[in-house]
Amino acid sequence: MAIPSDKLTPPVISPAAKPVPARQPSGRTNQGSSHRSNRKWAVALKGLLLPLTLLLLWQTASSRGWLSPTMLPSPILIAKEFWQLIITGELWLHLRVSVVRAALGFLLGGSLGLAFGLAVGLFRRAEHVFDPSIQMLRTIPHLAITPLFILWFGFGELSKVLLISLGAFFPLYVNTFLGVRSVDSKLFDVAKVLEFNRWKQLTKLVLPAALPNVLLGLRLSIGIAWLGLVVAELMGSSEGIGYMITDARQFSRTAVVFVGIMLFAVVGKLADSFVRLLENRLLRWRDSYKG
Repeated sequence: MAIPSDKLTPPVISPAAKPVPARQPSGRTNQGSSHRSNRKWAVALKGLLLPLTLLLLWQTASSRGWLSPTMLPSPILIAKEFWQLIITGELWLHLRVSVVRAALGFLLGGSLGLAFGLAVGLFRRAEHVFDPSIQMLRTIPHLAITPLFILWFGFGELSKVLLISLGAFFPLYVNTFLGVRSVDSKLFDVAKVLEFNRWKQLTKLVLPAALPNVLLGLRLSIGIAWLGLVVAELMGSSEGIGYMITDARQFSRTAVVFVGIMLFAVVGKLADSFVRLLENRLLRWRDSYKG
């Protein structure tokens, strides 16, 4: 017996009969953002746990008389000296001078390190000419070069900025060179097929691929510039955090010495945190191990 053709065709489901997915409540987005905010606060508190514990033990030992106030003053005494320096305005004067010196030295040395790293990484002939001399200079300690800088440039600002820039040059140079040489060679073949000129190769290919190494060099360069600032201000200065530490040491004001040391630590950590924030923004595409 023949089956009617209308029974062979599958039933047609109208669009109205399709199940409509339920809309995600807007409150879930707010919950997710608040959860991320709470997690950031938890991470920050974990980072503060060790320093706060050490400060508590330090203050306890000082209160019981186990530590000499001249050799190792208590945190409360250091905080009082810090507040006194703020009231007199002496702290802001020295801090402003030091930050300007470090920024100028970092901009000069870091920009030269980036430029030379790109040039040596891109061109083998430039590597043969510049890299041996740069690697030889990189091994010379800052303290060994300091007398020459004083002899050549005197005790003025120029010698300090140049000494800081010398330290900031090498980390960016080495990491930029390593980042350029780590770029996959197949990408350059693709660039030739797309007929990229040198500028497009640099901006569209080399810099994005070398960016993780460049940002690592940036972090190291800022740290070395801050260390070079200490050497530059200790070699002869009338202003700056290094001068404040030297002057306090001569008059046995140990609390002021600790204030200067803590300022170096806090400002250096803020600069490093800024670069890490930059890394999180610019390297969001990278899928790497988070620990």
